[in-house]
Amino acid sequence: MAKKTTEEPVAKPVNPPSPPRPHSPTDKSPDLRKGVPEGLWIKCPGCLATIFRNEALKRLDVCPECGYHWPVPAQQRIAQIIDEGTFEEWDADLVPGDPLSFVDRRPYVDRVRSDQAATGLKDAVITGTGRIRARKVAIGVTDSRFIMGSMGSVVGEKLTRAAERAAETGLPLIIISGSGGGARMHEGILSLMQMAKVSAALARLHEAGGLFISVMTNPTMGGVAASFASLGDLIFAEPKALIGFAGPRTIKATIKIELPKGFQTSEFLLEHGFIDRIVKRGDLKSELARAIDYCNK
Repeated sequence: MAKKTTEEPVAKPVNPPSPPRPHSPTDKSPDLRKGVPEGLWIKCPGCLATIFRNEALKRLDVCPECGYHWPVPAQQRIAQIIDEGTFEEWDADLVPGDPLSFVDRRPYVDRVRSDQAATGLKDAVITGTGRIRARKVAIGVTDSRFIMGSMGSVVGEKLTRAAERAAETGLPLIIISGSGGGARMHEGILSLMQMAKVSAALARLHEAGGLFISVMTNPTMGGVAASFASLGDLIFAEPKALIGFAGPRTIKATIKIELPKGFQTSEFLLEHGFIDRIVKRGDLKSELARAIDYCNK
């Protein structure tokens, strides 16, 4: 009879642990090895430097290394410009319709609902009244996060009403443009009409002796640049903002010539007389107050 033997248990091979993944400054996951909190560092799109997030926040979302101005939400711009506790929104109940039942990669109504949920906005503009260093103004701010800040019927209507109220009340009007799109194709001809409608309201404001200050930020393009953003009595722009109708690549491909260095930047446009002044974000509130005083408004 065979004798049973007791075998030593064989240890199973254990795979060696994977080496830790390098931690990217823009990675949202926390670096548990070093105890670095999530989102502590960000990467500047301008100079590609790794930046301590709080340093940029102290400068109103401006890179401390190269001065790059990040696009910021409309609500945040209002908080930066308007005295705390003085802002009163106008026409907050206006929402876009879908007159064409438009569908591209997805239905227009779905796109609107998605951007409303993501931005907290009803459409791509906020309008209202508030005070800038105690000076009462009418203000509108567009937001490129909402379908690239394109001009739909709601954007045109709200800006038109803001201009009309400014004319009626004698308030200076300030519009801060952060719009990378022009007319909103999803609304067809109704969207194209908004450029003329807002421009006509601004003409009536001018005839009434009102002051309109336009502030261009990165990007200000398409029908926004081709209409109300270019019609200010004073036109300010943030540094290195992209401003124009069509983009540089489109223009270069169309006319088949090399474009000048810095073409369509705020610095190039200041040199050629298209804008009046380049103003850093941290100085904008004071510069607007000074301009209002200078124009006796």
